[in-house]
Amino acid sequence: MNMMDVLQQAGGLERMASELGVSKSVAETGTAALLPPILGGFKKTAQARSGGIDGLGRLLDQLGGGGLFDSVADPQPTPVAKGDAVLGQIFGSKVVSRTVAAGAEQQTGISSELLKQMLPYVAMIVSGYMAKQGGESAGNGGGLGGLIGGLLGGGNDASSADGIGSLLDLNGDGNALDDMIGMAGKLIR
Repeated sequence: MNMMDVLQQAGGLERMASELGVSKSVAETGTAALLPPILGGFKKTAQARSGGIDGLGRLLDQLGGGGLFDSVADPQPTPVAKGDAVLGQIFGSKVVSRTVAAGAEQQTGISSELLKQMLPYVAMIVSGYMAKQGGESAGNGGGLGGLIGGLLGGGNDASSADGIGSLLDLNGDGNALDDMIGMAGKLIR
């Protein structure tokens, strides 16, 4: 299952759309454009952190763990400051968030202002999902690091993560490369 499927099934996209006052299709389109840079930010963070992917798992736990995922689906207003904290860790600055939103605007036609509002929601759902699923798989010997490594495409060794595999396979054809090339082509236009 790719990450878009996870987001759609978890109800996070519907909740985000409702809170931002947009249609579910706008939320899906914006999320599809924001996922690759967010997942790339997680990969970069895992490579830079002491302990690699396991270090990233510890960071996710510090930022709220699986509760981040639940916070978006909860009927209470989403505490987007938590998502901003995640973005600060994976992007390093608001300039990168603005650049990501501007690139996604070129790709989708959705305003960068709306995409900037979507970013913390998507970051919370993705990081909370990784933390939650990693915690559940810990009893099977894989642990959080193993799950995150698998999601990012490279076991427990973050330096071996050469892609983000099925998470970027937005059209479900088993090949994420065509999706990334299509996104890059849209950004160049």
